[in-house]
Amino acid sequence: MTGERPTGPWWTRLRLPFGVAVGSATAAVELGFLAVAAVALAVSALAPAAGRRATDLTRRCAGQLVRLERRRLAGLLGADEPPAAHEVATRRQVGYLAARLLPGTLGLLAYAVLGIGLVLAGIVLRAAVRGELSLFDALSQVAVGAVLLLLNIQALASIAALDVRLAGRLLRPGHRAELTRRVQELTTSRAAVIAAVDAERQRIERDLHDGLQQRLVALGMLLGRARRARDADRTRALVTQAHEDVQRAVAELREVAWRVYPSALDASDLGEVLAMVARGSEVPVRIRCDLPLRPARQIETVLYFVACEALTNAAKHAAANLVTVEIGVREGWVRMRVHDDGVGDADLTGRGLSGLARRVAALDGRLVVTSPAGGPTTVLAELPCG
Repeated sequence: MTGERPTGPWWTRLRLPFGVAVGSATAAVELGFLAVAAVALAVSALAPAAGRRATDLTRRCAGQLVRLERRRLAGLLGADEPPAAHEVATRRQVGYLAARLLPGTLGLLAYAVLGIGLVLAGIVLRAAVRGELSLFDALSQVAVGAVLLLLNIQALASIAALDVRLAGRLLRPGHRAELTRRVQELTTSRAAVIAAVDAERQRIERDLHDGLQQRLVALGMLLGRARRARDADRTRALVTQAHEDVQRAVAELREVAWRVYPSALDASDLGEVLAMVARGSEVPVRIRCDLPLRPARQIETVLYFVACEALTNAAKHAAANLVTVEIGVREGWVRMRVHDDGVGDADLTGRGLSGLARRVAALDGRLVVTSPAGGPTTVLAELPCG
């Protein structure tokens, strides 16, 4: 759905009865569609040339009506959205529209009873104002009316629950379709993992070639100059510079090794490892890790790579002054949010972020990056606890 839903106590109270009322109206439309579709299919049986056109028209109309019902269920009845119309077979869509006639009819009856009750309440109120009812009769009528109103409200709630249950039962793909979809997801994720690994290998090769290899070549030249130097002070200065270059080379090699495999996770949890990474960051980093249980190793590894990539981008490209990393568990998902106050406008199609998205998707997770021009940038990674 697009747009913002109304919020507030008044909308929360009226959403369900309004959703049932709209469902009764759409059921009338769907009844007309089913009648026309039945006639069209019967005619197509007599005229095969028009059968394909009638089938295509039925499929399109059924898809439009199912999309309308999906929006109603999610927006008014608060249900989880069933799969999109194109993911459900046409016969299941038509079967769902036919089954929807039951809650639609029940909703119409409930509102008809409510209307009759309102008319009777008006008659009783008029009689009470004119003094035609005794106090006992008026109170008994009010008690009966209140009970009937509560029953009517409960009926509307039951109708809404039936409507949601029918959608969940009939709009879900069948077992075979679900298996097919899962196989496609696994095939796609496997290809994504291979692509992510290849991209990471290329990145490591660039780091070794452009960074460490050149530094080692320069170190060899520096040591050669120290061997040829005749001045002891000059030799000492060159050896000191070479020692500093060796330390920087070791640090770069450690970073490359951690990019291949974060071995620190063997002895420390994710929060402690990220704290070590933060101490070497050019940008101040605040970390809050609230995990009641340590997640699986593969989940920690993926979250580690996401955090490192976000910190690197914030330092190199975003000109950020502060990065915050929040890690916790919410509704069965391990959730990590990395936020920086930089200039934003991150390249979501770049190798870094796209590779991370593939890594996260391989574990049935999701990665959302929000980075408008001018900032800030937020990287949200969610992975299932299981």
